[in-house]
Amino acid sequence: MDKQTWIKWGVLSNVNIPLMVGEHVDHIISINSVKSERIWPEELFPRLQLVGEIFVNALERKQDRLEIDERLRFERLISDLSAGFVNLLPEEVDSEINRALRSITEFFDADRCTIGLFSEDRTRLARVFEYLSPGAELAPEFISREQMPWYLEQMIQGKPVVVNRLEDLPAEAEKERRICELKSMKSILSMPLVSGGRTLGSCALVATRKERVWLEELVQRFRLLTEVFGNALQEKKMEEQLRQNLREIENLKQRLENENVYLQEEIKLLGEHTEIVGQSLALKKILAQAEQVARTGSTVLITGETGTGKELLARAIHSMSARKDRPMITVNCASLPPTLIESELFGRERGAYTGALTKMVGRFEVADGSTLFLDEVGEIPHDVQSKLLRVLEEGRFERLGSTKSLQVNVRIIAATNRDIARDLKEEKFRKDLYYRLNVFPITIPPLRERPEDIPLLVWAFIKEFEKKVGKRIESIPRKSMETLQQYSWPGNVRELRNVIEHSMIVSGGRALDVRLPHLEPSESQEVSELKNIEREHLLNVLKKTNWRVAGKAGAAEVLGLKRTTLQSLMKRLGIKRPSQ
Repeated sequence: MDKQTWIKWGVLSNVNIPLMVGEHVDHIISINSVKSERIWPEELFPRLQLVGEIFVNALERKQDRLEIDERLRFERLISDLSAGFVNLLPEEVDSEINRALRSITEFFDADRCTIGLFSEDRTRLARVFEYLSPGAELAPEFISREQMPWYLEQMIQGKPVVVNRLEDLPAEAEKERRICELKSMKSILSMPLVSGGRTLGSCALVATRKERVWLEELVQRFRLLTEVFGNALQEKKMEEQLRQNLREIENLKQRLENENVYLQEEIKLLGEHTEIVGQSLALKKILAQAEQVARTGSTVLITGETGTGKELLARAIHSMSARKDRPMITVNCASLPPTLIESELFGRERGAYTGALTKMVGRFEVADGSTLFLDEVGEIPHDVQSKLLRVLEEGRFERLGSTKSLQVNVRIIAATNRDIARDLKEEKFRKDLYYRLNVFPITIPPLRERPEDIPLLVWAFIKEFEKKVGKRIESIPRKSMETLQQYSWPGNVRELRNVIEHSMIVSGGRALDVRLPHLEPSESQEVSELKNIEREHLLNVLKKTNWRVAGKAGAAEVLGLKRTTLQSLMKRLGIKRPSQ
């Protein structure tokens, strides 16, 4: 500074002594005389130097204490912030974040602190938490990519934005600069909220009263604080998702508990046999048919002898259909008295008939949106068949004692072991109903026609009964298995299951002691007749194929059997190829 300037300020004489801190001049001690000019003796300079160094040391100690105090204050802040989110319930997280934002804003001497979260498509950043110092203006409710593209891209990529003054913004942030000027945002420190490698949103400090210099140390401290927020918000989201899943599970559980006694009976049946067991070509063809029709809404008619597993196949079709989320409803038409079938199917109003003291919901209403399995459909009385036909065609019916029509969406799977063709001739079954039920017919062959399925079924039943009877079976004598495969099984799979359960009870060791049922004379005669019919059928097929067993157009292919199965049947029935 020149002499004229000193005189202008009233200083007549002065001396300035630089004070070194390390290798740099950080301070100057200056002595001024304003009353008169003065000559400063040389011996004064070392003394002034010593005094100045004392002052400098005192100032540096003060600065060190301030920095230590500042560091301790930050450590307390982050410690309190971290502890505040420990064991919090999801509904308590928001209030804790709002409390923490105030402490952060005051610590960094900012005017507001805002947390924004990205939308699912990451095109918008919505304000969800904010603390304002007195007189500060709210942040925008949301920021879109169109408004601040550069800023949002920095946050998505996990990069902090440090703006000490608006001139620090890059040229590509022109939109951001205009918004900052409009909203009087002079300095910004924004940190992405990251959890699990994904950016959830941002946390931004904004100074609106004056420019703020964000030193690197402050930036790193702010980063640590935002990591706590990121983890807390992620945990809240996961906890809320978990609660949502639990609520859905509870709703499903409640729905199941509210189902009436019909569904409870169905659940009991499910535990007996849950899979269709077998490897025969005939069974594979049936399953292929089931897969074809399952995904449609078409009516299915399953025919077959008693015990062949018609209900099991119906359940398989239902489980592969679009209605699988609802339980299949079963009605055994043969087990209900003819006078009650109508009310069981369609329901009744109170007082519909003598003894009807309460209103009852019918099986069609229970099965709305699901599948109704009508077992032994041939047993339905003729006068009820017309009402069943209307439901199949229009989806409408009335409860007994009511004139109000009810609309339902029910898929029908029917089953019978009766000779429907004979019933049609005798007019016991309506032709129009039969044609409506017989949209997609599936016939299950009796067990005697697929003996190769028997070993798999036997072991499946053994596994089923091991716990029940308290025994472990490890082997089956070859002769016993051959006996099981050669038996005619008039009761089919159900009879086989009972035989295996009885055999396990009487078996004394680890090998299965097979006990076949003793047939009464009438039963023996019936089995003999069945064998004769079976033998005659096989002979006819063999003659038509010129006694060609295997290969294309051979008897095995025509009958839908394996070559080995057909040969086994021929041996059991005593069929031999005639000599040339």
